[in-house]
Amino acid sequence: MVLIFFTTFGAVFVAEIVGDKLLYTTGVLAARYRTPPIMLGMAVAFMVKMGAAVLIGDVISKLPRLLVASITALSFLGVAYTLWRKPDERKLDEKNHTAKKAAMVSFAAIFFSEWGDVGQVTAATLAARYRLPLVVWLGAVGAMVTKGALAAFLGGGIRRRIQERVSPKVVRYVAVALLLILGLLTVLEILIERR
Repeated sequence: MVLIFFTTFGAVFVAEIVGDKLLYTTGVLAARYRTPPIMLGMAVAFMVKMGAAVLIGDVISKLPRLLVASITALSFLGVAYTLWRKPDERKLDEKNHTAKKAAMVSFAAIFFSEWGDVGQVTAATLAARYRLPLVVWLGAVGAMVTKGALAAFLGGGIRRRIQERVSPKVVRYVAVALLLILGLLTVLEILIERR
């Protein structure tokens, strides 16, 4: 069982780490929000997505490209809109809601995008092969959270440096622009390269 866990972890991590736009999306979110809520939202989204992959992986890989692209586009637009509307200066009463909102934005950005991607297909294939869905799920979630943690901590470090040198308005504009670009690239990748 330990070998299956590490096989899944390694396979999903390698499949997801190279050129994955959610890696960059998590970094962008972490540059705008604090890292712990991003990690929470990200971890829950990965748990659900990999659970679906392990349970119904074959169906996920056959979802219509247009449906996957539409859901992904709406997700990126929603996150970009949320960042756009976020005020540059926090009000005193907003400090209590910032972590919750950051976790929800992180969850949405990850949960509603890239269904049927290479990480999910890898997890689904390994679950079918080994017939130990819990172990495969744990390995896949571990790989995804590790990937996201790397991006979130990198983004968090960048956020601290940026806050010292750049106005919050510029950070917001750049974050929104990057999310829109990443969303467009993800949708194009889904429509062009899938199948």
